[in-house]
Formats: sequence, C-alpha cells, structure tokens
Amino acid sequence: MNIKRFTDYSLRVLIYLALKENELVTIKEVAERYKISKSHLMKVVQDLSSKGFIIATRGNNGGIRLSREPEQINIGQLVRMVEEDSVLLECFGADNQCVITPACQLKQMFAEAMDSFFSCLEQYTLADMLSGSRRAELKSLLILSDTE
Repeated sequence: MNIKRFTDYSLRVLIYLALKENELVTIKEVAERYKISKSHLMKVVQDLSSKGFIIATRGNNGGIRLSREPEQINIGQLVRMVEEDSVLLECFGADNQCVITPACQLKQMFAEAMDSFFSCLEQYTLADMLSGSRRAELKSLLILSDTE
C-alpha cells in the first residue's frame, strides 16, 4: 500500500502541533520547518480542520492547533479517513474494467490486507509517536527549543 503524500503531510502537521502543545502555529511556520509547499499544506490543514483533528483560526492573530489531546488522536482513524478514496486495484474503483473480476480473489485479499493495515495503526495515538526520547529528538530535528 502506498500512503499518499497528503496523508504524510497530515501526520507531520499533527506531530508539529503536538510538539507545540496548544500554541497557535501558522501554516507558514509548519511549511518552513518541514521544507514543504505552503499551498499544499493549506489544503492539508483545511482537511484536518474539516475532519475535526485541528482548530484553524483565521486572521492576523490566527493559526492552527490540535482540537484535542494527542492521546485522543488515533493514527489509524486519521489514516483511514484521509485515505478513504484510495484505490489499490482497479476492481476497487467505480470504473472497474477488469474482465476477471467475477472470479478473482484479489479484491477480497487486498481488502483484508488493508483492514489489517488500518487495524494495526489503530493501536497507536499521536501521543505514542511523541513518547520518551522521541519528543526531544523531534524537537531538535525541527529546531524547536523548549522555550519556543
């Protein structure tokens, strides 16, 4: 399974916001820290906001922050929501033209594999990604000081 860049960026935004601990953060700041496109990140932030993972405040003093504690943000649920329209095989899509579909078991096997993949991720929260020494290392990699 290939996770979309959109999902990757969604997870990165959540990690960054969790490290900032309820502080309002600008999209520009996140884009600069990760060295990724601000315009693409704006779409990611809009999606995360509409799905209820973050709160986005517009205006001069605006920014983004987590909508709930990292322990309450399930990684599997997030990935499932963001990847919901992903098509692994042609037979998963509405425009399936595969002639062997009626007798083929690939769709069933891949659906089972995807479910196992998501079930595994559902065992983790955002807090799990930041536990122990990981928090300090992530802050160091993103050049965040404890006073920032």
